[in-house]
Amino acid sequence: MPGKGSKKRSSAHGGKRAELMSDDDSINNDACSVASGQSDSRSVMDDGNFNDNEVDEIAQQEALEEKLKEAIDGLTQKCAKSRTTCFNGIEKAFTMKYIPDFVEDRKMTITDSIERALKKGRGDEQSAAARLASLLCVQLGAFDSAEIIVKDLKTVLISTANNKSISPTARAECYWTLSMMQFLSGNDAADTIEIMQLLLTAFYDSASADLTALQATILSAWTLLLTLMASSDVHNLISSSNTTDSYMLSLNQIRELLESSHLELRLAAGDALAVIFELGRDYSEENEIFWAIDLIAILKDLATDSNRHRAKKDRKQQKASFRDILRYIVEDEFPELQIKFGHETLYLEDWCTRVQYTACCRLLGPGLNIHLGENKLLREIFNLGDRVMAPQSSQRRATKQQRNLLNAAAFKARTRQRNKNRDKRSATLAS
Repeated sequence: MPGKGSKKRSSAHGGKRAELMSDDDSINNDACSVASGQSDSRSVMDDGNFNDNEVDEIAQQEALEEKLKEAIDGLTQKCAKSRTTCFNGIEKAFTMKYIPDFVEDRKMTITDSIERALKKGRGDEQSAAARLASLLCVQLGAFDSAEIIVKDLKTVLISTANNKSISPTARAECYWTLSMMQFLSGNDAADTIEIMQLLLTAFYDSASADLTALQATILSAWTLLLTLMASSDVHNLISSSNTTDSYMLSLNQIRELLESSHLELRLAAGDALAVIFELGRDYSEENEIFWAIDLIAILKDLATDSNRHRAKKDRKQQKASFRDILRYIVEDEFPELQIKFGHETLYLEDWCTRVQYTACCRLLGPGLNIHLGENKLLREIFNLGDRVMAPQSSQRRATKQQRNLLNAAAFKARTRQRNKNRDKRSATLAS
């Protein structure tokens, strides 16, 4: 779904063009920093009926669409639990399959169900509906209708997210969806700033011990939209001493978050700092040291943290993250990542692209590899170019029956050849 924002996004911070890989070089992608628990590559709707080695591809596609039609119809059931199950089933299918034409034909039915669930549903149903809204945009990225859907759902998502009477988990999903849909839609800077202001207001309102997870999600959502901003705007943040009424966090606020007792907030603040520093450096390398030097001591402590009262797993995750951030700020060295999918490789060479990739991981989980290979919108975001067709040798493997027939034919041919050789040797000995 090309737009003003998408052009700026892909040209400024997109991933490097993918390279064609051989079968031997292709490995599974384990670099996703967030894996979706809603995705399962073995099944589409929980029954595991789809097996590439047993069912013809066309029949498999038809079976998928039939199950999806049933799940979409199930979104109008009276039972909230049944509706939630249908939302989760559609989510899995949208995660693991790229089917934009099918979704385009049913976009309004799905959109109406999402809106109804956000308004009248509770808890899990609202969370599932919010996630599906983002996936709807992922599927429809190649169509203009995606921007219309973003506008249609924006108001109800804001209303639900700001409703303090519903669960913090559902509110977090709504805030994240607002950010993700804005990122995917490629709308102009004014729309992005509006959502960033909304997120910061919610961030300040969520500053309490029992809302830490909500606050960390909001900060991550804000950082995702920050990757779309111009470096000059970030320079103004660095120079400003009062940003309480702005769409920007101040450096003093980030410093406080780096010293938070909650790991989620420390990690989210670290990502925000890295993006701010990267965009600030793009604008002017001369001024970077004056504001960064005060934070280096804090970053060093986080990168070498050995506090026993923190879980070993948390310490390991924190140190790995802040070592990368510290090395980038002090030595201008970015930890380049190579994401291999199919026969291609995506190179993450800057913090903005890394944050965007992590956001897509959160949404698509293991299905991200499929979408990177086929989804026009994601290929545009990460500058992957046109879809790369797999080499002929990598086509779908033959079924077990086909392999048995080939082996039997080969065995028969070898037996005939050996019998001919035996006949010749017998004739020679007889003479």
